[in-house]
Amino acid sequence: MRASLIQIAVEPDESVDARRRRAAALVREQRGADLVVLPELWPVGAFAYESFADEAESPDGPTFREMSKAASDAGVWLHAGSIVERAEDGQAEDGTLYNTSLVLSPAGELVRTYRKIHRFGFDKGEATLMGAGGELVTVRLPETTLGLATCYDLRFPELFRGLVDAGAETLVVPAGWPARRRAHWTLLARARAVENQAYVLACATAGTHAGVEQSGHSIVVDPWGEVLAEAGTDEEVLTVDLDPATVATTRERFPALKDRRLGLETPSVTR
Repeated sequence: MRASLIQIAVEPDESVDARRRRAAALVREQRGADLVVLPELWPVGAFAYESFADEAESPDGPTFREMSKAASDAGVWLHAGSIVERAEDGQAEDGTLYNTSLVLSPAGELVRTYRKIHRFGFDKGEATLMGAGGELVTVRLPETTLGLATCYDLRFPELFRGLVDAGAETLVVPAGWPARRRAHWTLLARARAVENQAYVLACATAGTHAGVEQSGHSIVVDPWGEVLAEAGTDEEVLTVDLDPATVATTRERFPALKDRRLGLETPSVTR
């Protein structure tokens, strides 16, 4: 399976519409890949909080329309990163925003969405402006089953355990990760791969937006924790050939997941 991660630069002097068109062109250039991944909130910028409400859209809005054509033209499965979604489905109070990922088929159809569960910011920013998702999401591709997570989710291993229990073999993590915590980004990506014996495809943004320098360093990690490819800090495309059978082989030869005790049953607690 060939996967391409597009580490797109998000800069303040480029309009959202222009960046959509540019991202679509980059997706079209990945013809021959099986899966293409874009970063978190690349249309508006993950830290551009003041623009979230103005740039919010529905899952079938302008970002989807651009990405749908691009996925169809390239003939690829496309994880189109995430958008600021304005809820219009009756599942939330009117006006609620979500950080929502879109997964499109090679025909350009919207197959699944994932609303980010863990919102970053503590008592400000995304944590106060957006609602929290509540559903674990996997997507079955011909070659592998994807487990979806977004940026700050990477710090919560129980989410990834749940995805593995749901059948995930490849964990896809779009992000807008800040440069000042770059070491955490690569460390956590490798940790999630090792502990879940799964591929991790972690696609970050480059550039600087809302005054926050982005980490870049998109990374592909195999189920043994080996880094197969890592980007620098500029806009870049990582293309890696993966062997989906490696997941099953790793889990069979080193069956650590079978030895799990906590989480499968409630342990006794001594106080």
